[in-house]
Amino acid sequence: MNQNIPLKKFTTFPLCKRGIEGDFCFNAKCKSPLAPPLQRGECLCVVGPSSHLPRHGAGFTLIELLVALLVFSLMAMAGYGGLNALLQTRAHLDLETRKYQSLSRFFTRLDEQVAQIHNRPVRGTSGGTQAAWVGFPPSGSSLEQAQLLFSRAGGSNALGSVLTPQRVGYRLRNGVIQMLRWDVLDQAPLSQPVEDEVLQGVREFNLRYLSPSMVWENQWGTTSSLVPPPKAVEVELVLKTGEKFVRIFSLQ
Repeated sequence: MNQNIPLKKFTTFPLCKRGIEGDFCFNAKCKSPLAPPLQRGECLCVVGPSSHLPRHGAGFTLIELLVALLVFSLMAMAGYGGLNALLQTRAHLDLETRKYQSLSRFFTRLDEQVAQIHNRPVRGTSGGTQAAWVGFPPSGSSLEQAQLLFSRAGGSNALGSVLTPQRVGYRLRNGVIQMLRWDVLDQAPLSQPVEDEVLQGVREFNLRYLSPSMVWENQWGTTSSLVPPPKAVEVELVLKTGEKFVRIFSLQ
């Protein structure tokens, strides 16, 4: 028999028969007992799967599916890692932005208040006279339990209404800087201020005061009510994150 007979296309039959058109065929002996002997140049149809023929429309094998699933899993893990890093970076940036916005508002408010300082002694809640500017050391305390007390002129608010002079104080309590406000300069006995939380996440709130002799002092106006305000005040904030911020405000 000729071993170089080209493949021809033939129709697939339910039994093993000769075929000359349709799907592929090859010159081989049919193992079915119903097939007649092959003649030279004839070819048999192939019934059922054969490793010698191309598979038209065949699906993926199990190994191919497993490889595809592995590649998809790796891509998904890489995508999740990148997305998670992006979300964490965005959350960190939002946190940093809010922190610096809060610091900016705190220093801006304090700058506006000390710029309106009113040099006039006042009567405290204990009945005694206090200097216009009183600064206590961090370990000290006043009757109002504030680290800083000063008088400010009234001025006007954003609506144009005239404000009366106020007594203002600042203190650190439980990691939060609080602003204390008295609506009048001379307080009645046991009068309580209005408390506003102006900055959170603070570990230390340190103040120093510049004397006329250009010396920095840790306290001011605690010995006499006639002591004038200092030339400048230095505000040092140490956040719970360890970051330190220092600002100096001129009073004269």
